Amino acid sequence: MGTKIIPVKTGSAEKKLLPLRKRSLEILARLKRLYPDATCSLNYSTPAQLLVATILSAQCTDERVNKVTPALFGKFPDAESLAIADLIELENLVRSTGFYRNKAKNIQAACRMIVTEFNSVVPNEMEQLLKLPGVARKTANVVLAHAYNINAGVTVDTHVKRLSQRLGLTEHTDPLRIEQDLMGLLPQPDWENWSIRLIDHGRAICKARSPVCVACELADLCPAATKPVVVG
Repeated sequence: MGTKIIPVKTGSAEKKLLPLRKRSLEILARLKRLYPDATCSLNYSTPAQLLVATILSAQCTDERVNKVTPALFGKFPDAESLAIADLIELENLVRSTGFYRNKAKNIQAACRMIVTEFNSVVPNEMEQLLKLPGVARKTANVVLAHAYNINAGVTVDTHVKRLSQRLGLTEHTDPLRIEQDLMGLLPQPDWENWSIRLIDHGRAICKARSPVCVACELADLCPAATKPVVVG
């Protein structure tokens, strides 16, 4: 349900893909060892709360979102209450997450649609989630994976984009094309937690401006890794 069907590659194209898939699986195995407890770091109790928290996490840290949501969900715990909330009050509650006016507007519009079109239940299909205001594939993938245990795709944020390119797993810059590449390389049960582990590695080691290649346990698998300078 909600899972994107990946065409099966055959012939020479598939043979060319095999080394890349093998390397991807080795990267995955090492990430699992490095980050064994990878899970969603947003705090939530229901699919609706996860949806709202994920919308708030755009261009904002999960830590900041988790500081905002207790008061937000204490006042408006579900889609029904968010749908009829005073918009100014909603804006004030999410102000510190940035872009708060747009986020508040999208949250309320999405919750109104959930109430009126989906009987107050957050949809568990990709196509339906993408109809909600403020919801693109990144948010939909998070909700499906962590609220419904459905791996419909790979969440691609700035960390996943940067590391996937550095690791030579994609040549694309568009998140959708990157997602399609990764879906073709990785086992479906690992799609979502791959993203979480890659995000953790991006924050800890493979930083945007100063990747610590000398300490990276993926360096021998990474075409972009900086090689140590040999003196003598």
